[in-house]
Amino acid sequence: MTTTDTHGAIDAVWRIESPKLIAGLARIVRDIGVAEDLAQDALVVALEKWPQSGIPDNPGAWLMAAAKHRAIDHLRRNQRLERKHQELGYEFETKQMSVPDLNAAIDDPIGDDLLRLVFVACHPVLSSEARTALTLRLLGGLTTDEIARAFLVPEPTVAQRIVRAKRTLAEARVPFEVPRGAELGARLSSVLEVIYLIFNEGYSATAGDDWMRPALCEDALRLGRILAELAPNEPEVHGLVALMEIQTSRSRARVGPSGEPVLLLDQNRARWDHLLIGRGLAALERAGKLGRTPGPYLLQAEIAACHARAHTSEETDWERIVALYVELAEITPSPIVELNRAVAVAMARGPAAGLELVNELTSDPSLRSYHLLPSVRGDLLRKLGRLDEARAEFERAASLTRNARERDLLLERARTCAGGAAPAGPQ
Repeated sequence: MTTTDTHGAIDAVWRIESPKLIAGLARIVRDIGVAEDLAQDALVVALEKWPQSGIPDNPGAWLMAAAKHRAIDHLRRNQRLERKHQELGYEFETKQMSVPDLNAAIDDPIGDDLLRLVFVACHPVLSSEARTALTLRLLGGLTTDEIARAFLVPEPTVAQRIVRAKRTLAEARVPFEVPRGAELGARLSSVLEVIYLIFNEGYSATAGDDWMRPALCEDALRLGRILAELAPNEPEVHGLVALMEIQTSRSRARVGPSGEPVLLLDQNRARWDHLLIGRGLAALERAGKLGRTPGPYLLQAEIAACHARAHTSEETDWERIVALYVELAEITPSPIVELNRAVAVAMARGPAAGLELVNELTSDPSLRSYHLLPSVRGDLLRKLGRLDEARAEFERAASLTRNARERDLLLERARTCAGGAAPAGPQ
């Protein structure tokens, strides 16, 4: 094995093992920033030694052992060791500076340490941007540069967010633990929000030249699957996994030969990934068996499942989707949910019924710069044969989006309104 091959293998091992490594270390030192530094130190040692000695049979355990020794050295050197003793109930004194058998823990992919790390990285004390960057860094194993490229922001900006996030967690003395009781619901909601935000940025990129960024979808889906194993009795976790599995199943059909977007009703459903659909429906079934009132992710997954179960767009149960959006609006009221409900109403009962609902949303200040409002309105006006109005709406939508592929699609739709009459009624 060449040095280059070894370094490539180390990089792959790091992406797999680093979340568990950092999680185990954070339990010892009670500081995510220090835990990541210690984990990076272990990686440096591996880069020095493994090209000569070869990659060990259990690289995760090797890295944990190396990092564990550095954690002990850190605690011994720390001038605040006495305070640490008091905070930890003299844990290290009574164990003579020993630590738990983390070599065994590192082999457990769904241990408590990892679940603690998920909740700390997504703590509400951090901004949404900081939670996202820190989660991708600690749990996704992404470098600062990779996160910056994924979200189309400067690398120093991402680096600052991560540094500030670690400092904020340390200053707020956020406990490295899984929340219990009433706090669990709110904290879990924060975790799910971060994972879905990552997924959505991959599924429909906010800005840039690509309609999708599949790597972000994969990262979010992997995090969701891990969380479902860590928290098997939380229906909303399974609901989010179901939603992401089903939406990811459409990826190949959502992009045309030149990278152009393909809208849902125009997609070749033979290109949908039925293995992912099956996984999504299974996750939905697991959530249903838990027997609780559906939350927002579970309801959105049910909506996605309506599309997945339909062999053609004409077979879609649009009335069922309308009813699900009504339920969703009751528990998480928002103008975006109402806009989606209007689309479903248009498909179930005709474009005029949908347009009536959309027109009620045009005065909502929160949608003033939301490009999908004029896009939806333009589509309904086109179906009603009001082509001049439709063209103006598509052009306005194009001016609001920051995604180049979506802008091209909207301008093309505006151009098609310039010639010929559009058929009225649902399509």
